[in-house]
Amino acid sequence: MQSVHRALDLLEILAAAGGRLPMAELAARAQLPTPTVHRLLRTMVERGYLRQLPDRSYALGFRLVPLGARANAMVGANASGVLHDLVAELGETANLAVLSGDQAEYVAQAPSRYAMRMFTEVGRRVDLHSTGVGKALLAQLDDDDEALGIIRSRGLPRYTAHTVGTETALRAELRRIRERGFALDEQEQEIGVRCVAIALDPASAPGVAVSVSGPTARMTDELVERAVGLLRAAASRLAGDLRD
Repeated sequence: MQSVHRALDLLEILAAAGGRLPMAELAARAQLPTPTVHRLLRTMVERGYLRQLPDRSYALGFRLVPLGARANAMVGANASGVLHDLVAELGETANLAVLSGDQAEYVAQAPSRYAMRMFTEVGRRVDLHSTGVGKALLAQLDDDDEALGIIRSRGLPRYTAHTVGTETALRAELRRIRERGFALDEQEQEIGVRCVAIALDPASAPGVAVSVSGPTARMTDELVERAVGLLRAAASRLAGDLRD
């Protein structure tokens, strides 16, 4: 199991770095011995998940392409219509995110129709305690200790003056989210941005959340209230699609 985790870590490090790195840099970023990294890289090259380039650096392999295409067909295509419906109703950017280790990763997005809009690159990973989707995913866990255990490896870095910065404050925030059924990002990841998010039914789609985000000037309390009902309907549709 440790080798599987390490191999996946190397793939994620390569992807985050743009898809290409020398072995020494990979070993340094993964904090693994060079012989261990070399052995894992050799295996993934043999299977086609990585390529070794003429300069001896490593790049993502072509075997990943059909896997990514299949995953996109199962998630992205189904989500696209739901997210675009949210944009049509609310005007603001709609996102789908999944729990990825100790962070949230955006896997689909429909952009706002406004010229000034929020944009999050698909594949971007963000901390859980400072984002709407992240807090919605944490609140989905019944046990606060389990939720806090996930975020402790990264800590609670403060991105703005509004970011939740202590475990006590995060526990209180997770209780509020469970009580009202949705999470808010009140300029906690980025100043001027407000987000509302809802996690999908864990029985059908564990570790998945849908959100709407936009500039604070447009993300009024009235719009957030409208968004909550639409997000609940969207979450139900998405859970059905992913379950099927």
